[in-house]
Order: sequence, then structure tokens, then C-alpha cells
Amino acid sequence: MYWLELTIIILYTAALSFIFIYSLSQLNLVLIYRKAQRKNTIAKPAKITEDYKYPVVTVQLPVYNELYVVERLIDSVAKLKWPKDKLEIQVLDDSNDETVDLIAETVEKWRKEGIDIKQVRRPERKGFKAGALQYGMKVAKGEFIAIFDADFVPDPDFLEHSVPHFDQDGKIGVVQTRWGHINEKYSMLTKLQAFGLNTHFFVEQNGRSQGGHFLNFNGTGGIWRKACIEDAGGWKADTLTEDLDLSYRAQLKGWQIFYNPDTVAPAELPAAMSAIKSQQYRWTKGAAETSIKLLPKVLKAPLSLGTKFHATFHLLNSAVFICIVLTAFLSIPILFIRNLSEGWQTIMDISMMFLLGYVFLVIFYWNGFREKREGFWKTVKDFVPQMFMLLSVFLGLSLHNAVAVFEGLIGKKTPFVRTPKFNITGKKGSWKGNIYFKKKINPLTILEGFLGLYFLGGLGLAFYFNDFALLPFHLLLSLGFLLVFYYTLQHTRHAS
Repeated sequence: MYWLELTIIILYTAALSFIFIYSLSQLNLVLIYRKAQRKNTIAKPAKITEDYKYPVVTVQLPVYNELYVVERLIDSVAKLKWPKDKLEIQVLDDSNDETVDLIAETVEKWRKEGIDIKQVRRPERKGFKAGALQYGMKVAKGEFIAIFDADFVPDPDFLEHSVPHFDQDGKIGVVQTRWGHINEKYSMLTKLQAFGLNTHFFVEQNGRSQGGHFLNFNGTGGIWRKACIEDAGGWKADTLTEDLDLSYRAQLKGWQIFYNPDTVAPAELPAAMSAIKSQQYRWTKGAAETSIKLLPKVLKAPLSLGTKFHATFHLLNSAVFICIVLTAFLSIPILFIRNLSEGWQTIMDISMMFLLGYVFLVIFYWNGFREKREGFWKTVKDFVPQMFMLLSVFLGLSLHNAVAVFEGLIGKKTPFVRTPKFNITGKKGSWKGNIYFKKKINPLTILEGFLGLYFLGGLGLAFYFNDFALLPFHLLLSLGFLLVFYYTLQHTRHAS
């Protein structure tokens, strides 16, 4: 029993320690961001001058079976303000359903308006999104390449506010903008996603940029210098996050990513839990794959200690989910050890201190939430319930994401799974009956339901032992896993 208890304590403390150090890295980004705010050094949108020489820009739209949103995407991109003789649009169409014909009709409509737009079809869908981008780049006319996923609706002045930033420095390889959300208020799930993404774009990306650390192109809503892509080795399909992979390869080559937070690229958030899960799976597994591929190169590179520290936890951030699952699962045995065993009190008290990592994450998200909001107390009133729900769903998704991370770390290859889109704007539209949903229930979903009950039992044990240190954690875990289980079943029932 002694060695079992010791093993549980060591694993629990080690996982909490990783979360704690990761949270410290995020807290440091908050401090950098706040300092930049005070000094007013955060980048502003570019302005076109009278003597500005417009470069040729290629806009790439990687598409695969996007029946609901592809027409909206093409229409918005065709309206971009840029000289027609300096603008090329490539619809990189890998579709194998009726989306193909819809794209052909929409492309022809804009060609008649004088827009240089093409439907680019590959012989085979090799390399998924990365393969499509690389295929299109080989024939692209532009010196710069803007990329928009199917769920984006860029404003007409997007290029005018972004492309001129490249003139500041020949080593700027990417200009990344902030994502907006056209359906943020649609449901609780979209509100929580917007909350998390806003913190990433307001605090994390700004913090990395202002601190001179590595950051990443977010896969869409940004512009690449074509020479940068070529110098960094081009788009690769050996990870599911081709954007993160190329971003780091480019920065290791000496290229810079310029973050342009006041230029917003509006997009639609996934409104169904199954869509959120497919997106999270791709992001977390791809990040793990990229860490295995590039972290050794980062650690060997002639970079500052601070940049190496932040890059390490940037690349390993998805591993947090493995640590969350470990601490969550072991938290109930820890309750028994704390209250029924002797000799571990000092070690247990020390390990409990690492729960402060979650407090640091709350501070991190507070700084993202307070942006663009007025009135301190009103902001607090809105923040507390949303932060509670965000943490719950974040923890509830931890098992799903931890499996994805584990697969990435051991090198298990899986196909690029698209995120279903719905054509929802504001509160209008519905995800029900989407033809890209699957009715099949994943066994992992059933396990999520059982874990919700398991952590509900932990909540009861905390009351039984009068041990309230872990009570908030078990409350969030039980609610989070049951919510994720419920929403997954609900969305599966409404599949077409």
C-alpha cells in the first residue's frame, strides 16, 4: 500500500507541476501584454498611402465538401478591395460532393465580373489541406499569399490593412490577424469558444509578439510572403497542424511573424459539440506531432532562454490535457490518501499548492475577457459565470483531447478530419440535419459520461471527508464531463 500511495502522489504532483509551470508561462505573457498596452506598442492596422505600389496577392481558399458556406466565402473574398490586375483567387477544391458544382457556378459568376478567380482541382487529395496549399502555391502568381478557411468572411479592406505591413521589414514572412466571430451569441458553446479564442488572440499572440518570442500563423486569416514559404521548405502534411509546423520552421530560418491584432478576420464558430471535438482533435494532436518534430531543433537553435522556454510550452501546450486527465483521475485516490493515511500530510500540502496553476489560468483569461469591455463590476459579473463554464467544458474535453495528444506523441497517423460548417450568423441558422455529421456514437463519449458520474462521486466524498480543497475541482470536472457527454449525444441525435 505504501508504494501504491507513493506512486499516486508522485504522478499527481508531477502532472500538477507541469500545469503549474505552463500556467506561469501564460502569466508571463500577460505581463508582457500589459506592459505593451501601457507603452502603446501594439500594432495598428496598416494604411495605404497615395504612392503605395500594390504587389500581386494570391488568395487561397482550401475547401473540402463545404456545401453550406463555400458560396459565402467566395463572395466575400471576391469583394476584397485590391486592384483587379494585382489580385488572384484560387479556390483549392478537393471536394467530392455537390460542393464541386456550386463552386464552379460561383467562380464563373465572379469571372464574368472581371475577377481573376480559378477553381483548382488536384488529381488526388494527397496531403489534405497542406497538400492543397502547396499545390496551389506552385502556380500562384502572387508575391504574397493570403489564406482563408471555408468558415471565414473577410471584410473588403482586409488586404489594405494587412499587406503593407510587409514593407516594414524584408524578414517579415507572415502577417497574422485576429479572428472575429460572426455567431458568438448563438449559444453557450459559441460564447465559450469566443471567450477562449479572444484570450488567445488578445493576450497570448500579443504577448509572444511583443516579447520577441515565437508565435504561430493560425492557419487562416493571415498572409504569407511566398519566398518565406519556399525558404522554410513549403507546406508539409506530416502533422495535422501544418500552420504551426511551417510557422516554426520559418522562424527557425530567421523569418518573423508580424501580429496585427486590430485587423479582424470574421469567422463562424462551430456550433455543435461534435464539430468542436473534431477541431480540438486536430489542433491538439497536430501540436503534439509538431512538438516531436521541431522541439529538439528549437532547443538546439541559437535563441534566448526566454524564447526557448516559451517555445517549449507553446509546442507542448496540448500535453496539458494528459496532465489534467491524470490529476483528475487520481484526485479521488488522493482524497482517500489525504484523509485515511498517515505520514503524507507535508507532501500533500506541497502538492496542493500546485493547484495555483488553475488560478494563474483564471488571471490569463481575465485579461482576455476584459478587452473591449467597459465597467469593472459589469465585466466581473459577466466573467465569473463564463469562466466557470469555460473551465468546466475545458476539463470535460480533456479526455478526448488527451487521447489525441497521446496519439500524436506516439506517432499514430490519422487523416485530416474537417470541421463541419453550418452557415450560422448571429443567432440565425441551425446545425441540425447537417449532412456532414455522423450518427455513430464514439465509445469515448460513453466513457465521458461514466467519468462525469465518477467525479460526481468525488464531489460526494469531499463532503463526506469535510475536505474542501478539491471540491471546486470535482465540481468543475463532474459538470464538464456531463455537459460534454450531453451535448455530444444531442448533436449526434440531430445528424442527418
